[in-house]
Amino acid sequence: MTIWITGANGFIGRHLARALADSSEAVHGIGHGAIDEAERRRLGLQSWVNGEIDAANLNALASARGTPSVVFHLAGGSSVSLSIAHPFEDFSRTVDSTARLLEWLRAAARHCRLIMASSAAVYGSGHGGPIAEDAALAPMSPYGQHKRIAEQLCESYATDFGVRGTIVRLFSVYGANLRKQLLWDICSRLEQGENALLLGGTGDEMRDWTDIRDVIRLLVKLAALPATEAPSVINGGSGRGVSVAEVAGLVVKNWGKPIAIRFSGASRAGDPFSLLSDATRLSRLPFDWQIPVDRGIADYVGWFKARAR
Repeated sequence: MTIWITGANGFIGRHLARALADSSEAVHGIGHGAIDEAERRRLGLQSWVNGEIDAANLNALASARGTPSVVFHLAGGSSVSLSIAHPFEDFSRTVDSTARLLEWLRAAARHCRLIMASSAAVYGSGHGGPIAEDAALAPMSPYGQHKRIAEQLCESYATDFGVRGTIVRLFSVYGANLRKQLLWDICSRLEQGENALLLGGTGDEMRDWTDIRDVIRLLVKLAALPATEAPSVINGGSGRGVSVAEVAGLVVKNWGKPIAIRFSGASRAGDPFSLLSDATRLSRLPFDWQIPVDRGIADYVGWFKARAR
């Protein structure tokens, strides 16, 4: 297959490109960021377009490499806090890029399979347990709102023009090379020698933590499904909730130094208290999550410590 990845220079995109290349797929990427030749080869990308996801760049890539069989659409905003600070920029990154890609697919590659990475942030607050795909959507941030608008665009192009694919609502993805969010922040503070940690929230916030290696397996599996069997929307979560306090404790435990952890009690804007997947639809594929959180956190801490050596 000829596979394109939008946002191939991001956290998930880099892992996905390498996994697909290791399976002997022809992988091409488009998005933002300079990638030199050595890095391009290391990632497994046969070509890289550093630029906007627009008709000019998509046409140029198709002319040089052929139209794609599958597009993984990973480009877009990736931070709740940044979406609050810069909402229009987040809109442009998520909504505009999705609209331009869909319009190009409609005109030039209507039968291409599209796998779009969305977010559990579309569910918002008010969910006390596992959340099914048909649950009410009430995003609490521009990030979540923009992901929902992008989903609606995909739904419209599927219904009106036959551009079909799967929307994957990812939950709390973590793993090697993730250089932001909770795990990175805790490890960075421990590396700087802090002897006590004060974290935001209560610590009781519940999240569905998914290791990037499992997430990549899921994305690849969805792309390989026959179009008639692929779900239009699916949760990319395990259904196993772990609190923020438990995850912070696992990081400290694997760091190997006793550190006191306290929580301020102040919630962060845009963050629901609980985001836990109902994995029923996913289990019917079937798909199994192979990496438990304790192992995944241990591996992350090991990667963090090794990266400086």
